[in-house]
Amino acid sequence: MMAYFPTGFCIGPVEIRPATVLAPMAGVTDTVFRRFIRGLGGCGLLMTEFTSSHGVVKSARSVKPARRFDYLEFGEEERPITAQLFGAEPAVMAEAARVCQDLGFDIVDINFGCPVKKVVRRNGGSGCLKDLDLVQAVIRAVAAGTHLPVSVKIRSGWSEDRRDPVGIALRCQDAGARMLALHARTRTQMYSGSANWDEIARVVEALDIPVLGNGDIKTSADAHRMWTQTNCAGVMIARGSYGQPWIFREARALIDGTPVPPTPTVTERFAAALEHARMVQEYEADLVGAALEFRKHLGWYVKGLPGSADLRRRLHQVNSFDEVEGIFRDYLASEWMQAVPLGEAAIAGTSE
Repeated sequence: MMAYFPTGFCIGPVEIRPATVLAPMAGVTDTVFRRFIRGLGGCGLLMTEFTSSHGVVKSARSVKPARRFDYLEFGEEERPITAQLFGAEPAVMAEAARVCQDLGFDIVDINFGCPVKKVVRRNGGSGCLKDLDLVQAVIRAVAAGTHLPVSVKIRSGWSEDRRDPVGIALRCQDAGARMLALHARTRTQMYSGSANWDEIARVVEALDIPVLGNGDIKTSADAHRMWTQTNCAGVMIARGSYGQPWIFREARALIDGTPVPPTPTVTERFAAALEHARMVQEYEADLVGAALEFRKHLGWYVKGLPGSADLRRRLHQVNSFDEVEGIFRDYLASEWMQAVPLGEAAIAGTSE
């Protein structure tokens, strides 16, 4: 029987408990990573990688099913799950949302926050924030095109002179958004400077729908501080999950006021990395390519450990998953372990 905790929120008929959300991240939040996060506990809502609406529509019309919907694959254990789409053409976005509905997603999210140039060049992601009439047109089209609840992810504005998170958020709500996530930076800031959490608090105060806070959550303590400081309905964790996927269960405990699980020891951290790798091997057909792609995760798992520079160098050279366990074994037997407090103390707060 599922245990329910006092904190959570609803988006339409979908109940989100606990109040922690995995942010959509290109090249990271694939189905394996999401299932791994869900298995560790503490994450209330999962999101796909942000996905091109044009790609979804093209795939839906494809006569080659094997090539369809790579980014939109998910397992039942991932529910509740959101499909996140980006695009600037209302009709295409609406059709893509209907495809996501047919695929069985629980929520459709519209990305108005991605700052990456190749997305913005096509007026997608945060590029849409230059034209708020377009933002509203996209939301209205998607909301009319699917019975799924529609959420949006925004930034505080395109640039400092167009910074208006409350105004943007109100227009999103008026157009039909039923949940809103705010990354409290402008597009021109990219990931520099600090996220303005006071803006999240002002948006929470202004809107009638659930608001998620996003930006600068590096540890579970940051997640709890954002939740208490802004009164947001939930916290959306992005890069803070790199190498420490247990951040969600720690944040859940802090938010729910229950005992915080101990942060994993070095041995437990390595075991988690190997379990994650095992799941990737079970899912991927191209094991060499998968091992090369997994190098970034390995680097994140060991970040902050004594001697991590050399450890990362070795891990970033692996060509197969079989090499990883031996490298971890060598480290555990090395003199570097003597530099870890108490021999196997956890390394906390090491994410970027």
